[in-house]
Amino acid sequence: MHFVKWQACGNDFVFVNGLEENLEEVTKHTKEICDRHFGIGADGIIFILPSHKADLKMRIFNSDGSEAEMCGNGIRAFAKWAMELGLVKNHKISVETGAGILYPEVLDNGLVRVDMGKPHLSASEIPSIGFGDGPVIDKTLESEANGKSYQVTCVSMGNPHCIIFVDDVESVDVTGEGPNLEKDSHFPKKTNVEFVEQLSDSHFRMRVWERGAGVTMACGTGTCATVVAAILNGKVSKSADVTLDGGRLHIEWDGNPESHVFMTGPAEKVFEGNYPL
Repeated sequence: MHFVKWQACGNDFVFVNGLEENLEEVTKHTKEICDRHFGIGADGIIFILPSHKADLKMRIFNSDGSEAEMCGNGIRAFAKWAMELGLVKNHKISVETGAGILYPEVLDNGLVRVDMGKPHLSASEIPSIGFGDGPVIDKTLESEANGKSYQVTCVSMGNPHCIIFVDDVESVDVTGEGPNLEKDSHFPKKTNVEFVEQLSDSHFRMRVWERGAGVTMACGTGTCATVVAAILNGKVSKSADVTLDGGRLHIEWDGNPESHVFMTGPAEKVFEGNYPL
């Protein structure tokens, strides 16, 4: 199997050209391929595939073998590799994902700006239960696992996110608290968990526990959900920078539920090679 390793703010992926490799055969080996000691090492595997609805189709499998709807960091790398392969000619392309059709654009400075679509705010769309039917903004969650109480805001960017604003994000035991919240009964499809500290009027620090992958250096959809949550809670208006363990992303949203969220950030190729299946 030929592969290319990409990273976007430290969120790293094994990319496979699904036009040339058999997806089902590759995904049988997802866990071993993503293993950082005995495999290539990655947060997930992303396939470039043909689409009848868009220029191309993206499918992503987490390091635990589960399939995710979308990946904000991954789609930036996806766009740059698709251009490198000559599969698309324009700098702005359409990509079919499990969260709908999204539109990444490779900018002249090498960064990628992605139209991430509308945020989903109602409990049924996230999905979440036990918070009522409307938006889940600054609601109390009592954890069954550790008995702790959290103030949460929940947002879906095509995949579910639970955002928790804290005074000191570096003191949070993400590896201890993240998995409990991921599997909490309030989230029937599990959830990604973001712990967030506000550093200034338009700057946040975020650490993330990703559903199906654990602690990662960054999460693009989680960063979008975080800024949406910050706007919903009156902490910022329209745009903000978010510093992650692996870099920084810029997010824009005007606060209108019908408006789209835009994410801008880097993506870099690390290396490529062949992996025996």
